[in-house]
Amino acid sequence: MDPHTEASPVALPDRVALTRLVEEPSTGHTHTTDTIERGSFCLAVCTCGWKGPARRSRDLARKDAAGHTGR
Repeated sequence: MDPHTEASPVALPDRVALTRLVEEPSTGHTHTTDTIERGSFCLAVCTCGWKGPARRSRDLARKDAAGHTGR
C-alpha cells in the first residue's frame, strides 16, 4: 500500500476540556484536573503535579482524573 502523501496537514488539539476544581479542606489547595493528548494517548493531569497513566481511551483518562479528585 502506498503512503498517502497528498493530504493537507490538520492541526490536532493537544488538550481535551475537562476541568474539576476540588478544594482540600485541610490545606485549602485546589486541584484542577485536565486531560492532555499525546499522539494516540490521553492522560489526566492535575495542578498538584499528579499525572495519570497514558490511556488510549479518553473516557478512562477522565475517570482517572475523577478518581484523583475523589469524585
